[in-house]
Amino acid sequence: MTEPDFPAPTEGILATLFITVRKVARSRDFYSRVLGGTVVVDENPCIVKLANSWILMNPGGPPTPDKPEITVVDYEPGDTTSIFLNLRVADIHACYEDWKAKGAEFLTPPMDRGAEIRCYLRDPDGYLIEVGQATGLLHGQHAAKRPEDLPG
Repeated sequence: MTEPDFPAPTEGILATLFITVRKVARSRDFYSRVLGGTVVVDENPCIVKLANSWILMNPGGPPTPDKPEITVVDYEPGDTTSIFLNLRVADIHACYEDWKAKGAEFLTPPMDRGAEIRCYLRDPDGYLIEVGQATGLLHGQHAAKRPEDLPG
């Protein structure tokens, strides 16, 4: 396989996202069939090209020589997160309807936040995915500052 089908740059750097999954086949189906990605490698690790990026998926495991003392564990879904996949789309309403019809479970329908329209869903392992469409951002309108972001 050659670039751009396989995440192996011939120069510079290329970013991919690795996620620890419980069932590779289930996650591969979600990222390819529901979100429209292309399976590049079936497993070990599974690689799905999604738009202009790649999602790498493998089960967790014990430490290895190149990451001693580090155990890769399954994500434990809940009401908190520190990282999530952010997907930008051209037509959020069409995307929402298409993915919902394919089985995606969204937290809410798309909401207009001024700078963008966005909504969230979870993948089969519970990872949070933000889906957004820039609207006001295209005209210089930024998201409102949260009170904790303001000086003083």
